[in-house]
Amino acid sequence: MTFAGESIRVEKVTPEAFRGVEIAFFSAGTAQSKEHAPLAVRAGAVVVDKSNAFRMDPAVPLVVPEINAHAIKGHQGIVASPNCTTVVTVMALAPLHRAARVTRVVATSYQAVSGAGVRGVEELRQQTLAWARGEAVTPSFFQHQIAFNLIPHIDKFGAGGYTGEEWKLVQEVRKILETPDMAISPTTVRVPVFTAHSVAVNAETEEKVTVERARELFGAVPGLRVVDDPDQGRYPMPITVEGQDDCVVGRIREDLSLERGPQLLGRGRSAPQGRGDQRRADRGADRRGAPGR
Repeated sequence: MTFAGESIRVEKVTPEAFRGVEIAFFSAGTAQSKEHAPLAVRAGAVVVDKSNAFRMDPAVPLVVPEINAHAIKGHQGIVASPNCTTVVTVMALAPLHRAARVTRVVATSYQAVSGAGVRGVEELRQQTLAWARGEAVTPSFFQHQIAFNLIPHIDKFGAGGYTGEEWKLVQEVRKILETPDMAISPTTVRVPVFTAHSVAVNAETEEKVTVERARELFGAVPGLRVVDDPDQGRYPMPITVEGQDDCVVGRIREDLSLERGPQLLGRGRSAPQGRGDQRRADRGADRRGAPGR
C-alpha cells in the first residue's frame, strides 16, 4: 500500500508475523487484540494496545506516559493505552491530584466525529453539504442527525443510565491515578466537530488550589499547554489544536459554589480518522444504543 508517498508492505497477521518484533502496536479492535496480542507476547514482543481489551485487567498497566510511566515496569508483555477522553482528562487532573488530592470530579466531554471512525467524519461532511443545498438531512450512521446537533449518547446505555463511554472514563481515571474510590460524574456528548475531543472538568480538591497555582501545575506537565487569556479570546478550541500532539487547558477559574477546587476546560487532539478501537466500537454503538437524555 502507498501511504504519504511511501510504499508499505502489509502482511496478514499470523503467529509467525511477530518473530523478531520488539514492540507491537495494536489498533485494530478489541476482538483482534484479544486474539493476537498473546501471540505477539509469546513471540517475545511487548504489545502496546489501543483497544478496550486489556485496560481494566489488573495485570495490565494502563498508561499515559506523561502521568504514570512508572506503571510500565509491572507489565507482563502488554501495556494498555486509555480511551481518548480519559487521556485528555487525566493530563489536567493528575497535577492537581498530586498537589492537593482531587476528591470529586464532574466531567463532560464534547467528542468529535473522528472518534467514531471515518464513517462518522463522512456523515458530518455529507449532512453539512446537504443542509447547505437545502436538501433533507437523513442520518445513516449515527442514530440521529449530527450536523448542527449534539447527541448525548456514545456507546450503549447501562447501569444507572450511564453509557459505556462514560463508565470507561470513570474506571480508567481511577486506575491511572490509583484512586479506586474517587467520585466521578461523567457525561459524554458527540458534537459536530471533525477532529479534536474536548472535556469540561470541575475538580474538587482537599486543599485549596488558586488559579495561579493551577496554571503553574499545568505548565509543568510535559505535553500539556496552558492557553488561558479570555480577555484576548485565547482559550482551547478544537480548530486551533487539531493535528497537534499536545493537550491544551484553559478557562481555568474557581468554582463559585465551592471553597476549593478550580474549574478547567481542556481540549486535546483526536487520533487520526478511521483508526483505533474506540472509533471502531463507536461505529456500532452510536447506531445501536437507545436515545440519550
